[in-house]
Amino acid sequence: MRAHAGGVPVPTTPLRDAVAQYLRAVELERGASAHTVRAYAGDLATFVDFVDERGAEPDPALIDLELLREWVWSQSDAGLAASSLARRASTMRGFTAWLARTGRAPADAAARLRAPRPDRHLPRVLSRPQVDALLDGLATRAATRDAQALRDLAMIEVLYASALRVSELVGLDLGDVDAERRVVRVLGKGAKERVVPFGVPAARALSNYVDDGRPLLATDRSGAALFLGARGARESTRAVYALAAGLLADQPGSGPAGPHTFRHTAATHLLDGGADLRAVQEILGHASLGTTQIYTHVSAERLASVYRTAHPRA
Repeated sequence: MRAHAGGVPVPTTPLRDAVAQYLRAVELERGASAHTVRAYAGDLATFVDFVDERGAEPDPALIDLELLREWVWSQSDAGLAASSLARRASTMRGFTAWLARTGRAPADAAARLRAPRPDRHLPRVLSRPQVDALLDGLATRAATRDAQALRDLAMIEVLYASALRVSELVGLDLGDVDAERRVVRVLGKGAKERVVPFGVPAARALSNYVDDGRPLLATDRSGAALFLGARGARESTRAVYALAAGLLADQPGSGPAGPHTFRHTAATHLLDGGADLRAVQEILGHASLGTTQIYTHVSAERLASVYRTAHPRA
């Protein structure tokens, strides 16, 4: 027996045990982040609950494609978005492949499992004047030498200069920045390390923050963390989301307004400026070139928009 979050005992089953073992394998063997493990756990929990409610045998060896399709259909019928259905189907394919590979199931039941294809939306991208205006506003605040204003400018400059994920940004330590070479060492998805360049404005903002801002924020909780919150601990992803959302609130455009906007914008501006697609892939830390190619579509859309606005016979 194990305790449910609400305190109600829930009997352990072979399926629940297999899910728990798979999540440990994902974390330990593949180096997945805590966020990824939580996402997988949530997806698989919906399947375990479905099996319980349906009265099916909770044995991983008895999972078949028909049962999995019923589960996906039940999720769709409950109103789950196509993108979420696709993610859950992907999680299940990873789980059943592991079951088969480790001998817990005779075959990979989800190998042919498909979910409704999600609509693909182009990411929100800022124009260069928009970026300049946002950074100029942050620089004006930082000119007061307020510690948090210096930090905020440095964070946004680095997000845009190096196209980092927010988790990579807040995970930076002081030793990860090579100010002389103007590069930053980043630990990305799957614990893969890469070295990414940044430009002169970001270097200047980082120098001002490290020299004049960080010492005012640092406490015995700071350790080697580069970016610190108001209480001296490592800055949180939530705080960076709040900062980015505030900066982007009045900016036109569709799509989520968060730190990823600066990553999308940096990638698009690099391609607009003539950067090679594979170089952009390395900067972004994408395992697949196909993931990076979304930004070629963004660039094409931007060019088409300019054409339609400027050409007399568009």
